[in-house]
Amino acid sequence: MHSWVRILVVDDESSITGALQVILEEQGYEVHTAASMSEAARLLDGRAFDLVFTDLRLPDTDGMEVLNRIKAGNPDTEVILMTAHGSLEVAISAIKRGAYYYVEKPFTPDEIVMLTERALQFAGIKQENRVLKRTLSGENEAYGMIGRSPQMRQIYETIRATAPSEASVLIEGESGTGKELIATAIHLQSKRASRPFIRINCAAFPPDLIESELFGYKKGAFTGADRDKRGLIEAAATGTLLLDEIAEMPAHLQAKLLRVLQERKLRRLGDEQEMQVDFRLISSTNRNTLQATREGLLREDLYFRISTVKITVPPLRERPDDLLPLADHFLQRYATKYQKQIRGISQPVISILTRYDWPGNIRELESVIERAVLFCQEENLTVESLPEHLMPDGTGQIKCLIPPNFTLEEIEREAIAQTLERTGGNVKKTAQILDMHRPTLYRKLKRFKLINI
Repeated sequence: MHSWVRILVVDDESSITGALQVILEEQGYEVHTAASMSEAARLLDGRAFDLVFTDLRLPDTDGMEVLNRIKAGNPDTEVILMTAHGSLEVAISAIKRGAYYYVEKPFTPDEIVMLTERALQFAGIKQENRVLKRTLSGENEAYGMIGRSPQMRQIYETIRATAPSEASVLIEGESGTGKELIATAIHLQSKRASRPFIRINCAAFPPDLIESELFGYKKGAFTGADRDKRGLIEAAATGTLLLDEIAEMPAHLQAKLLRVLQERKLRRLGDEQEMQVDFRLISSTNRNTLQATREGLLREDLYFRISTVKITVPPLRERPDDLLPLADHFLQRYATKYQKQIRGISQPVISILTRYDWPGNIRELESVIERAVLFCQEENLTVESLPEHLMPDGTGQIKCLIPPNFTLEEIEREAIAQTLERTGGNVKKTAQILDMHRPTLYRKLKRFKLINI
């Protein structure tokens, strides 16, 4: 079945739209029809279509205008033009403008089925090529992910291989590592990309509310249920549902969710009728899922159902190659947002960033860089613009890291060297921090061969 594929047929002959609707619906596709450009425009404004069949001659315009309208709004939608007045010139013009194919009436059901399958395969190949190019570049900026580390390259490859499938995906990683970005990338690169992407944080709702949020309810199901309410699972129909922090879901709801995943049927609270549901599930958690199953926080049978593909996102401290590209990305974003003329990150700041452990991961790094951009008055980010907790002693004061077994002279040299590094080579600031006269500092710099004078 292809219930995730949505097709529009535009023709002023009801016999044509009716025939195509029957042919395509028999193949499991969702089919909508329109008799004019104005009707088609209303449908196109309200939803995305994977494929459009349109007559070349319509009452209020021609098929070329429909083609232009579709390609301007959604270039990924494939278009097949139909006409009883075909010519090679028109066919060539249509293809040059982005049509997938041009077919003459009358046509057979087999022709339509074959054309549909080929057009959708072609669309899939184009999407895979775009994903592959992003993967080979080592970055995925189109979906907000930055990183060239081996760990991130492996995640990009997993996304590329997994997204076109219907497999359930479980994303595991510490808070702030970008799990939701990965889930978004999977959805946007899937066949359901134009469908709803519904997200719910299972830890954000009290246990007595999350059930009604997920499953919905019928009017009168409980006190205060004065109308029917559609749940988020139902709202995700034909699209993707992201259950964040799934290990925090109450045990009885985990059992109910497992049944929905097994039978693809849903019953609202207080309802006697079941309904079919078609959605793809992506789950995420900041817990170690194997440990969570051992502790009884996550049902083992549900774990196996939701983890057909499991992606483990490493914390930022384990992917040092990605730290500076991420910092630079956030610097450019917030320098533009706050209209600051900041060109880069000074070496002393780089030293501090790379020494810090980043317990809050990428989310913390973004917050730090945004704050630094706001406070920085120089062309490059300075140590003074960083929050205090990044400093080695946590106080905001410059504290030197002295290796053990140093002599007093070696300690003095290390203190001067580290302070000079943190000030970006500014001798005046270094002297002020060390409470040392500048002539004295210059003599020591020369003696310790820390500067060419």
